[in-house]
Amino acid sequence: MRDTIQINEATLRKLRIRTSYQTALNAYRARTRLARVSWVTWLLTGGTILLWCITATKIAQATGAHDIRAILINIVNSAINSAINVQNNDTVTTILVAYGAKDNTLILQGQYWRFITPIFLHVNALHVGLNMLNLVILGVFLERLFGHLRFLLIYLITGIIAVIASFYFAPQEISVGASGAIFGLVGAYSIFVLVHRQAFPRGGIPALFWLLIIIALNLSIGFFVSNVDNYAHLGGLLSGCLLGWIFTPLYRLSAGNVLFDTHALIRSWPLALVTIAGMLALAILALHFT
Repeated sequence: MRDTIQINEATLRKLRIRTSYQTALNAYRARTRLARVSWVTWLLTGGTILLWCITATKIAQATGAHDIRAILINIVNSAINSAINVQNNDTVTTILVAYGAKDNTLILQGQYWRFITPIFLHVNALHVGLNMLNLVILGVFLERLFGHLRFLLIYLITGIIAVIASFYFAPQEISVGASGAIFGLVGAYSIFVLVHRQAFPRGGIPALFWLLIIIALNLSIGFFVSNVDNYAHLGGLLSGCLLGWIFTPLYRLSAGNVLFDTHALIRSWPLALVTIAGMLALAILALHFT
């Protein structure tokens, strides 16, 4: 009799997990037409590309390109010939620092907004193209899964923590890029899969193993390609896992047999405030000990 009860409890738990998983995947369908659109992802992508267009034009003009054709040729050449590194070229460095690249010297002088702006800056077309492709692929899906505000919160906070990690562990580097925030999204999704692993074939082990391979491959690039900031990547990934654990959609039945998201931002706003306060504390500690 006891074994039967245990089996039934295990079956019920698996059913709850599968129900939560399916509800999370399909929750966006119940929203109004505009709310279904992953508009935060598209705004982040469009804004980042627009800012890159401005900085790329400024860089081209600073190197002597003054008409559209010359500017386009400069942009193409920089994408083909330049590594994703701010410090390879003094002109690139000067322009990106002027627009908000992570520069420890300037941050320590009080320009704290540089903990945020590097997320939206990129070196060349290859750099912005790869990052924005990853953002669109991940973002459209994850924004539907997490909702607009939770998605934006995860993206910005993990991006800022990635910059803080780079600030503390790589103080000599002048860096830009959204890759830390994108690693944060991967971390948050990994936790969603982990929490709902019983809804996946074979207990989610193949899905989790595949995510680990993707993470390992992307991190390994930093060991073979110079000037790739793995400290920022790890900072984004770890903070993404933490925020994923706090905010990943998890549906349960209420007393009235209505499914509700126990981690919805409207219910988790105190944790969101604590998370923001923790991020600020982390920045203050990094400033104090650097």
